[in-house]
Amino acid sequence: MAEADSQPLPEELSDADIGAAEEAAREVAKILPSIDNAKILRGETYIYHSPIPKSIQEDPEGEVILGVDEAGRGPVLGPMVYAVAYCLKSDSPMLQEHKFDGSSSPPPRSQNQPTNPNPPTDSKKLTHTFRTNLLQTLTTPDTTLHRDLGWSTNSLSPRDISSGMLRSTTSSSTYNLNAQAFDATTTLITAVLASGVNVREIYVDTVGPATTYQSKLKKLFPSIAITVSKKADSIYPIVSAASVCAKVTRDAAIGVLMPEGEEIGSGYPGDEKTKGWLKRGMEPVFGWEVSMARFSWATAKDMLEGGGKNSGGGKGGGVEVVWPVEEDDGEQTLTGLWGAAAGGEGSRGVVGRHLKA
Repeated sequence: MAEADSQPLPEELSDADIGAAEEAAREVAKILPSIDNAKILRGETYIYHSPIPKSIQEDPEGEVILGVDEAGRGPVLGPMVYAVAYCLKSDSPMLQEHKFDGSSSPPPRSQNQPTNPNPPTDSKKLTHTFRTNLLQTLTTPDTTLHRDLGWSTNSLSPRDISSGMLRSTTSSSTYNLNAQAFDATTTLITAVLASGVNVREIYVDTVGPATTYQSKLKKLFPSIAITVSKKADSIYPIVSAASVCAKVTRDAAIGVLMPEGEEIGSGYPGDEKTKGWLKRGMEPVFGWEVSMARFSWATAKDMLEGGGKNSGGGKGGGVEVVWPVEEDDGEQTLTGLWGAAAGGEGSRGVVGRHLKA
């Protein structure tokens, strides 16, 4: 998958930092409501919605702003998580007060200065520990964040991501990563609107053409002001809040999936530690657990099938499987199987690629 495989690695972390983050992710996974261990381990996509914040319940006509961001688009391992965060526009200063903008302290503001719901921000300054603490506070009753900020996540499993993308190469039913991301975004927005929240402004982070994406969203939600921007989490605090929900949820999901004591690196295709884990853990017939690895990524496909840079241009480590031909009545024939084995009409491929659609 060229687009995702070409994405840069995240900022370099020491082994100690990675180890600490992995342990923290396991602990958070035990209490985070957006983590469903059973579904994660089964390789299922699922959605979590927080309760509607009390501040919005008490002011149902109040104007609400909503931010959208994702985590895990590029990695070959683990889910891609989309998240929305939303609050009353009048409550948006609390996002800076809780430092979703990455600042060390909220900027001074005179009494006569109007509130800016979208002051400059830089969520990239937030450390893993700080993001985790923010989300833990958000899920703690009787805190300001719990009262004022709502959030939802859509965790797309590696199995379902790959199933859609591999289907795109064999049929006219294209379901590439951009289409899956768009559907994940609109599903979350639609659910928030259906719950009665008066969303008037939407801010979205995108890695694709912002104008095209904004136009598509505007057709679905014509009565709402929509802003789509690259690096929106560095511009709009409400997007930074969504980014925190997505990143912490994905990190915790990796904590659920990761075998105890094993080192998987960052999960990005260019990470040598990640590629090393994929090579060590590959089963020749079935590849990897579909809950963990994205079979549609070039890194994984090369290791299974060969011919790419990840296999050195040589043969992959996967076992080629011959599929028997089905007759019109749906029964498989041995002659069809023999014919395929001899180079006949049977279809061939690596078992691991044929994921559940």
